Amino acid sequence: MGIKAALPKYELYLYTAVLSMALIWAGSWISEASSENVNRKVFKGSVKPGWHYFGRKMDVADFEWVMWFSTFRNHILFALCGHVIFAKIFTLLSPKHRSLVFGVYGGLAVLVTMGWTFMSLVLSHCIIMYSVAMVKRKWMCFLAGLATLASIKLEPYKSWQEGLVTGSFDLQDILFYGGCGFSIIRGMSFALENCEKKDGNFTFADLLKYNFYLPFFFFGPIMTFDRFHAQVNNTKLIRKEREMWNITIQALLHLGVILIVDVFFHYLYILTIPSDMKLVRQLSDWSLAGLAYSNLVYDWVKAAVMFGVINTVSRLDHLDPPQPPKCITMLYVFAETHFDRGINDWLCKYVYDYIGENHDKIFKELLATFCTFAITTLWLGPCEVVYIWSFFNCFGLNFELWVAKFFSLPPFSTIERAMGEAMSRRIRGVFNAANFWAIVLYNVLSLNSLEFAKLVGRRLIFKGFPMSSLSVLLVTYCGVQLVKERERKQALLDDPEPVKPVDGGKEKAE
Repeated sequence: MGIKAALPKYELYLYTAVLSMALIWAGSWISEASSENVNRKVFKGSVKPGWHYFGRKMDVADFEWVMWFSTFRNHILFALCGHVIFAKIFTLLSPKHRSLVFGVYGGLAVLVTMGWTFMSLVLSHCIIMYSVAMVKRKWMCFLAGLATLASIKLEPYKSWQEGLVTGSFDLQDILFYGGCGFSIIRGMSFALENCEKKDGNFTFADLLKYNFYLPFFFFGPIMTFDRFHAQVNNTKLIRKEREMWNITIQALLHLGVILIVDVFFHYLYILTIPSDMKLVRQLSDWSLAGLAYSNLVYDWVKAAVMFGVINTVSRLDHLDPPQPPKCITMLYVFAETHFDRGINDWLCKYVYDYIGENHDKIFKELLATFCTFAITTLWLGPCEVVYIWSFFNCFGLNFELWVAKFFSLPPFSTIERAMGEAMSRRIRGVFNAANFWAIVLYNVLSLNSLEFAKLVGRRLIFKGFPMSSLSVLLVTYCGVQLVKERERKQALLDDPEPVKPVDGGKEKAE
């Protein structure tokens, strides 16, 4: 049935009320658990004194968040502000050479930060990918790229390369793996796009300018080479109407979200609690469900803010970067699940869509998802948790296609057409609600631990059945229907339904 199927307004108001009360209820239990257990020994390492205005301790368990917006905030701001200033000056003076300025500034910043050894290592990766790109064989590009990526993800090559880069600052290991990993992925994009180029080849300078664009270098997001090359070499730098206003609003919005998250961390220790399994086992089923859900929402917020800050800088450079990931609350199908839209776009373009094509053939979809998650596993770093995460997400993606194929056959398709669009939407919402929690459980193990994910699964599916299981499913169903309503309104805006002509379309005679 179509996405434009509508439900009565009173029904949607009921769904909104149920969802709001459930979220407040679960949040109050997590807040209570945080306040009552703030002095536990397990909490000492990750719950530190917070803002003195609140007089409460703060959850600082996430190293990335603390790094970006506390410990190394000034260093990151200094580097990005320097990029913005130099980029603006040379864009005004010589727009034709602004890509060169981006590359030179980025290269110097990397050199000063990480040293000659790291720079030599990254350049060696670039040389390998450029050499393979000249052959114009896609399978060779993939082979060289994945082998190079494996060299920084698998032992003993991983430790050997890391040992080449000496230093003592806390951020070095993060910058090492981020810089090398993203450089290799960008190199593969360059090589694969060069294979598509009919006349001649891109130059090594093009690869260096693409790779050393500072805002994207260490932390992403990935912008495929074809898009970056076309945008960075565009000399007609004209702002759209109200574009600078929108960029300013986005920057202020990100600042506001950062402050809100920090305030929440004073009252909800959602990152620290899952590390204390003894405490977790004492929580109610609703608290566990809220804890698992809030961890995924926070991870999306973190990704949206971190990429949003970088994207704000790149938009000042007249680039159109990958959009932030889709909010976990809006996801009820595996096909749209991702936390890094740049990597997702890269995988879709070069692997998933290339092999799966229209994604309507069962075998092709199985092969496409297997190859996609095999590369994703290597990108994340092979380990037990990543293997389990990849397997279940790969299975979920294929299972969606199998179920869709099965229910498209008679008599199910006939029954669905007979029941009407609104009822079809309600029935699909039940399956989507179950799918939503499969997405939550499959992804929460990569954010917390396998033990925590197994406990949540047991409590919600087995021990909590039927009351906890069905009540959580009911609340999720309400949330899914509200998401579907939002999608319906957006579909109507994108593709308005034609107005039916009066009298069957016949013009009245004058």
